[in-house]
Parts: sequence; structure tokens; C-alpha cells
Amino acid sequence: MKRENLVWKDRKRNFLGLPWTFTKYALDEERLFIETGVLNAREDEVRLYRVTDLTLTRSLWQRIIKTGTIHCDSADKTMKNFDIVNIKNAAETKEKLSKLVEIARRKNRVFARESMEYGYDEVDDDIDYEDDNH
Repeated sequence: MKRENLVWKDRKRNFLGLPWTFTKYALDEERLFIETGVLNAREDEVRLYRVTDLTLTRSLWQRIIKTGTIHCDSADKTMKNFDIVNIKNAAETKEKLSKLVEIARRKNRVFARESMEYGYDEVDDDIDYEDDNH
């Protein structure tokens, strides 16, 4: 995976925390890449503005070997829900990814109003969002 302007890259780690697997992850400011396989290689790409939610999980064993798994929900057609599995510095990586997702969503003008009671709603066109006189 030779790419320019990467802000993060890592490899899926095995049960000992060693990067002896064939799954590679890379992140630039607009896309997340996941490359798997050695003989039958596959590369998936998700535009960051399509990521809708991130969750970090760390089992007891992952905390011992200092890895974690980031679960991503996205609006991408081919990669709706996927995991970035057993990576080092998972909490820092999740925060970096979260910030880049927000930047990409603003840049691409992808907005959703979140309702605490009902989840995501469509943006109401009748509301004047620039009126500061509440």
C-alpha cells in the first residue's frame, strides 16, 4: 500500500500483539483503506464523510498486549459495518479518525441533526440556522 499523505497506517496484529498478519490499514485525510490477503489481495476504501459512528472495544487480553478494535458504521454501500482489528494505540487512532471524519463531513457538507429521542433526522429546511436571536 504505497500512498502519499498518509496520516496513519498500521497492521492487524495477531493474538500476541505482533504485526504478523496480511491485513493492512491506512488513513489519509479523506479515505480509510483496508487491504487484506496475500494471494488473493483485496483493497477496500471508505470515504471518511460516510462514516457515521465509531466504537472502541478492548478486551482484557487486548489491554494486556496494548491493542484494540475500532468498530465503524458507515453509509458506504459495500462496507456498511466493519472493524479495524487489533491495532496499537487504538484509543488515539479512534480520536484521530473521529476528528478527520468531522472535518470530511464539514468539507463535503454532510450534516445530520441528531435527536436524542429518535436518532438521526433529516435537516428541516424551514429553520433559519443563521439566526442567532434565540
